[in-house]
Amino acid sequence: MSEKTRSVLVVDDDPEFRFLHKELLKSFGYAVETAADGVEALGRMRPSIDLVVVDAQMPKMDGFQVAEMIRHDAAVADVPIMMVTGLADREARLRAFDLGINDFINKPVDPSELRLRARWLVSLKVAQDEIRAHGRKLEERVQIRTRELRKALTEVRAARLMTHEAHLDTIRRLTIAGEYKDRDTAHHVERIGRFSAVLAKAMGQSEENVEVIRHAAPMHDVGKIGIPDRILLKPGRLDAEEWDIMRSHTLIGAQILQDSTSDVIQMGERIALCHHERWDGDGYPRGLAGRDIPLEARICTVVDFFDALTVDRPYRAAVPNDDVVQMMIGASGTHFDPDVLDVFLDTRGVIEAVQAEYEPEGPRKASAG
Repeated sequence: MSEKTRSVLVVDDDPEFRFLHKELLKSFGYAVETAADGVEALGRMRPSIDLVVVDAQMPKMDGFQVAEMIRHDAAVADVPIMMVTGLADREARLRAFDLGINDFINKPVDPSELRLRARWLVSLKVAQDEIRAHGRKLEERVQIRTRELRKALTEVRAARLMTHEAHLDTIRRLTIAGEYKDRDTAHHVERIGRFSAVLAKAMGQSEENVEVIRHAAPMHDVGKIGIPDRILLKPGRLDAEEWDIMRSHTLIGAQILQDSTSDVIQMGERIALCHHERWDGDGYPRGLAGRDIPLEARICTVVDFFDALTVDRPYRAAVPNDDVVQMMIGASGTHFDPDVLDVFLDTRGVIEAVQAEYEPEGPRKASAG
């Protein structure tokens, strides 16, 4: 037991028994308080009381009622209770146990029995207090560790964010390098990323996938960095041999992006390789058809076609939006995935709002004529 002097509250309406029990308990080394009735006893109750010794039969409020009130007060509910009683019937004792009374001692009390029973119950309270104190210390440590963990996680998130931003910046610079020689498409890669994100979101893709395609789609033409200037910058139409070389930008792009651990670059590789495949299998470089073409590439095919035709090129003027859309509708199920095209048509207003942000390079929205 702790070296601290433990406190006992004696509750008895009989002054002689109250005095006797007080003196006995003091002789055992306890600090003793007394109460002449239940109301006074409840007024004296506090968590530092280590044992209540209460008479069973008292006027106004008997020992059972006192015990019941103590057990319903969360601040002192765990304080052990010993009932001093002359009651011997089974029902009274069962009721006492049901109310949470820990032990009994018969009147007149035997000093040795009182000492042993009080010592056991006070030891119980000491153990409870130590457990509670240990729990508080553990809780404090958990709170401290939680704060430290939250701080560490915040720092990790900040570091990851910086790394992610640096990663995306590298990707942006890579896409710019791919478009550097083709100056007439200065904002093309930015629009393709934003257009692709609009369609992906409208198709129910997760926020994470929408964000990935937003940064991956601009890499669709990164392979152009390997196309000779005489072909890439040719003001007129390309001949058959030149077209073969131009088509190789899909393979070059995939080679540049292959074997990355980045989910953005991995998707960029798939888009770079497959964005010129057609729904009917008549595209290049592999002649994939239908759903064998990755969804992100099918999305990019739609928005790339729209964006490429609605801006001026070295060999032709921009085509009005309405005219381009009609061409695309006519190619649904052949060039384009019909489901992706339907989503494009449903989100056309959003697409054109993004497109308008890039004027004067941007669109001609009215039909010619």
